[in-house]
Amino acid sequence: MSSNRDPRPDPAAAKAVANTALDTPDSTEAKNPFLVALGTRVKALRSRRGMTRRATAHSAGVSERHLANLEYGIGNASILVLQQIADALHCPIAELIGDETTSSPEWLLLRSLLEGRDDTTVREVRLAAARLLGDPSADAPGHRRIALIGLRGAGKTTLGQALAQSLGFPFIELSREIERLAGCVTGEIQALYGQNAYRRYERRALEETLAAHEQSVIATPGGLVTDAGSFNLLLGRCTTVWLKADPEDHMRRVVAQGDMRPMAASREAMQDLKNILDGRSAFYSKATVHFDTSGRTLEEAQQTLLRTLCESLEIPIPASGSASGSTRRRPPNMH
Repeated sequence: MSSNRDPRPDPAAAKAVANTALDTPDSTEAKNPFLVALGTRVKALRSRRGMTRRATAHSAGVSERHLANLEYGIGNASILVLQQIADALHCPIAELIGDETTSSPEWLLLRSLLEGRDDTTVREVRLAAARLLGDPSADAPGHRRIALIGLRGAGKTTLGQALAQSLGFPFIELSREIERLAGCVTGEIQALYGQNAYRRYERRALEETLAAHEQSVIATPGGLVTDAGSFNLLLGRCTTVWLKADPEDHMRRVVAQGDMRPMAASREAMQDLKNILDGRSAFYSKATVHFDTSGRTLEEAQQTLLRTLCESLEIPIPASGSASGSTRRRPPNMH
C-alpha cells in the first residue's frame, strides 16, 4: 500500500527553517538549489545596477543581514512554498506572482517558443518583432547617431568630444540632459525622487535627444543598459559603441575625477566595480562596436576609434583623423 504523505508544506517546519536560515548565515548545511539560484539572481541584478548591499537593503526597507542571507541562498523559506505550488501546477513561478509575460495564452505561447533558444536567435526574433510593429530602425543598416556606452572611466566624454569634433557632429552628454530636465544634479534626483524617477528622466532625455539630432555623438550614463526600454531604443536608433577598459583603468580614471559613485559606501571598491562590470557586460556586448581603451594613448584611441566608426558608418575618414605620429604619454583622466 502506497504512502499517503501530505504534499502540503508544514508551516511550522517552514518557519523553523526560515528562522534557522536567518540565524546562521554561515551555515555549511546543504542549501536548497532554488534559493541559491534566487540569491544569485538578486546579487547579479544588484551588481548590474551598481548598488551596494547596504544601499539596496535601505531602498527595499529590509535589513542588510536579511538581504545577505537571501544572496547566500538561505533566504526566507516561504518562497519554497510558491515553488512547490508552481511545480505542482506545472507552471513557472512567474505565473503565480503575476509576471506580464505569463498574463495571457499568447504570452505563454511566445515564452514557450523562445525558451532554450540561443542569444542570436532571440535577437533575430526581437528584430523581426520590431519590423512587424513598424519600427523603421529595425531595418536600418547603420545610423549617423553614435552612442557610447560603458562604465564611468572608459573614456565616453573624452573620446566622445574628440569624435564629435572630427565628424562635425554635435556632442551630447545625456547626464547633463537628464539634469536639465529634472532641474537638479543626478545625485539629487535619485536621493529626492528615487531610482524609478531617475529612469523616467533618463528615458525622456534620450527620446528628446534622438528626436532632435539625426547626427550626433551621445555619451550615455553607465547604468542606462539596465533599463530594457531605454537600451532597446538606443540599440534601435544608434550605432552603439562599447568603450571597454581594464577594471584597474576604470578605477584609476574614476579616482582622478574625484567621483567614487557607487563604490563610496564600500570598503571593497575594486571588487564592487568588477561586480558591476560583470553584471553589465552581457548588455554592453550588444553594442555594434567593441573598443578597448586600455593600453592606448589618448591620441591612439581617438584615431583608431574614428577610423573604426567611419568604416562602420561607411563615410570617409576626415583628414584630421588620418594617422600621425603620437606620443606614448598615457592620458591621466580619460573619462
